[in-house]
This record gives sequence, structure tokens and C-alpha cells, in this order.
Amino acid sequence: MRLLPGLLLTLCATLCQAATLTVDTGHGARTLTTEQLLARPDVREISVPGDVSYHRTMPYRAVPMKALLDGATPGSHLQFTALDGFTAEIPASLILDSHGAEAWLAVEPPGKPWPALGDGKPSAGPFYLVWLHPEAGHIGTEQWPYQVASIRVLADPASRFPAMRPAPGLAANDPITRGFAVFQRNCITCHTLNGQGDAKLGPDLNIPHSPTEYLRDDMLRTLIRNPQDMRHWPQAKMPGFDRKTLTDADLDNLVAYLKHMATRKVH
Repeated sequence: MRLLPGLLLTLCATLCQAATLTVDTGHGARTLTTEQLLARPDVREISVPGDVSYHRTMPYRAVPMKALLDGATPGSHLQFTALDGFTAEIPASLILDSHGAEAWLAVEPPGKPWPALGDGKPSAGPFYLVWLHPEAGHIGTEQWPYQVASIRVLADPASRFPAMRPAPGLAANDPITRGFAVFQRNCITCHTLNGQGDAKLGPDLNIPHSPTEYLRDDMLRTLIRNPQDMRHWPQAKMPGFDRKTLTDADLDNLVAYLKHMATRKVH
């Protein structure tokens, strides 16, 4: 029985050493191993204050994310897919031209796993997108994907998921148009709309019913700001969106978009 802990540690170390990341920026997929990433000349020791997943300052060995995105343009979209199938979609502009926010790919060292994310849970490894100065780019909590297995460039959501688009002809500065941009930035990671999207965590936000149809405006805003203020649920996964992440104007626009899409259901 004394051999069991040693065997488990050996297995863990082997799995960490075997970790691979697939990156496809539109010119063919390439596979990067933990060892290759940690051997890069641009790898750095960084300290991330207020880490979103660990809720404290965390040290990492990390590679500048933009250095891994050869061929990607600021107008493209990046899809980060986790080991469990969770996907996070991030505009490439946030990484390539983030106006002060710095995106880093943290790499879990072989044989030295990061702390578990909770009781019975794994760590954020093997690869984790972390940010320095996230406030400069208005980076939200949903834009810190962990347990990343692949990164690929895709067309923007409006092209891939036409049933999400608001009615044609709306001005770029219309609250509904702006709300669609907020939805893509903050909601598409967890929610589908009109049955379209890659998300698998949260409910569809339009069918069979939009939340604007069964929640008063004030209750919907409370739910978005802090779901636990609406209902206590220990297993809840939806994060709250504070005013640094989602301004009051953003929230107004998001509600306008959801109300508009309630009139554009796909049956």
C-alpha cells in the first residue's frame, strides 16, 4: 500500500510531461509540448496578482501569448478549448493590441503541478491564459481559460452564428448592436442563443424563452451582476460581472440586445 502514493506521483509527472497544446492560426495546426514551451527563449517568470482562478497572487512560468499567434490578425477570433470541452472565444485584438493588458500562456511545469482549483478538482494546468494589467483591456473573468488543450483562429461569431445577429440595418452605435458586441465578449462562452454557438455550460438565452420574458429588468440586472444575490446555489458556475468588467452602459446595451432578440426567435 505504501507504493500507491509513489505510483500516483509518477503517473501525475508522466501526464504533465505528456501535455501538448494544439495551435492553429489558419496555416495548419502545430503541436507544442510542455517541454518545448518551457525551453523557449521568451519564457518568463511572472507574478499574477488577483489571479481569477486562484483568487490570490500566483507565480507562473509563461510565454507571451502573442508570440504563439503568428498569422493571426487583430480582426480574427480565437477559440480556446479546454480538456473538458469548455470553449472560450476571445477577440485576437485583446491579445495583439490590448492597450496595456498583457496576455501570457502559463505553462504547468512537469512534476510540479499547480494547486488544485478546489476539493476534488484538478489544477488550472497544463496551460492557462493569464493576464497582467487586465483592467487596461477590460478583460473579464471569462477570458482567463484554463486547462487549455487547443487554440485556433475562427471567423467572428456573427459570421458563424447568423441566428445570433440582430436585425439588419441597425447603426453601429445602436444600443442593440453594442449589446450584441457585449454578448459576444461576455456571454457566448457559456450560452448559446437561438440554438447557435459552441457553449455547453449555460442555458440558451432566447429559446424557448429569453430571460427578459420571465425576469423583471432589475432582477435580470441583479442576476448578471451577482448570481448569488438572486439565488444561493453552491454548484453555480456563472460568475458575476462587476462594473470594471461590465459597465452600466454595457449592461443597458446587453439587455436591449436580449429584448430585441426575443422578437427574433428561431423555431
